[in-house]
Amino acid sequence: MNLDFDADDLRFRDEVREFFADGIPETWRTRVRAGLRLDPEDLIYYQRRLHARGWGAPTWPVEYGGTGWTPTQQYIFWSEAARADAPAQFHQGLELIGPIIFTYGTDEQKARYLPRILTLDDWWCQGYSEPGAGSDLAALRTRADRDGDDYVLNGQKMWTSYAHVASHVFVLARTSQEAKRQQGISLILVDMNTPGLRVQKIPTMDEKYHTNELFLDDVRVPVSNLLGEEGKGWGYGKVLLDRERMVSAATAIFLTQTVRGIRDAATRRRVGGVPLIETPGFATKLAQFEIEVIALQTMVLRLMDDAARGADSGPRGSMVKLRWSQLTQAGTALWVEALGPESAHFAPLGNGDGPAEDMPYALQGALYSRVTSIYGGSSEIQHNIIARRALGL
Repeated sequence: MNLDFDADDLRFRDEVREFFADGIPETWRTRVRAGLRLDPEDLIYYQRRLHARGWGAPTWPVEYGGTGWTPTQQYIFWSEAARADAPAQFHQGLELIGPIIFTYGTDEQKARYLPRILTLDDWWCQGYSEPGAGSDLAALRTRADRDGDDYVLNGQKMWTSYAHVASHVFVLARTSQEAKRQQGISLILVDMNTPGLRVQKIPTMDEKYHTNELFLDDVRVPVSNLLGEEGKGWGYGKVLLDRERMVSAATAIFLTQTVRGIRDAATRRRVGGVPLIETPGFATKLAQFEIEVIALQTMVLRLMDDAARGADSGPRGSMVKLRWSQLTQAGTALWVEALGPESAHFAPLGNGDGPAEDMPYALQGALYSRVTSIYGGSSEIQHNIIARRALGL
């Protein structure tokens, strides 16, 4: 790899480190270490603070308000953010639909949407999965029928994270019926205040409100909200999923936060008068986890190196996404083990409006982490991609 830090990179690292030195509220830290997302208002505050510094979009070109950073600088930024227990930026607008807009959108769409993504004045959600079209996205049935200058959308989307707080949704829908299922699908931008949209909560076992069903009943959207060309949505959707896996690569850097959470809990807990972290059994588990995190970060560095050289990473993005989800689940489980009986000292599960107030963040994180092997392309799909592209199966 040629991802060496030169003098300019080291100066940049010091600048980023100084920025994060006093910018992360203490109330965020334990939640972030457990892999939990902050509340929307906290993520908006964080995004706007980064944007004010000119760092709101680490992967965007300068011409659209991004930093224009090299892959090395991106890695430094994310590493220092993780070191400071800063949260990952909310990615639906920033890393998914934003780059599709500035690559394929009209000038009007770029001017309208991109600045508001950078400030999180617009909060985007993703209208992809359906009851019969999850991993097999080509089976989607949501329709967008042309009626004059409008599309009329009808269908249902599932697992639409944060639709209840979103201002906009990007929807994959069929604009024509073709012999090949991947054809005739278009990508359409929809304001969440449009009549005919209905959001219904999906309860999750961590009792936090993340995700929803989204119903579209005669939702009328201007044709000008079509992104790119009609019928080319499948290709745009694949780009989006590839970017979502790259988001997982960046997020893998943040696993060092989980290591610190485990270490702190194991240092505080005593077993037979000895700190848990000093017992051979637990120390071995923690050391193995740290080694695997370092190995994953080395793979992320290889991805960054590929990006710097303009090289094809092949299935490496899928490898990172798969391993990241496995380690996220293993790490939060080890943290719960480090807490011991303390992790079970919380009120019984309630009505799904939120977790029990005294449920430890580590346990919330362990429950939430189960979703990481599903979203952004399920683990089964990642295995298939790796088998096909790396092993030729």
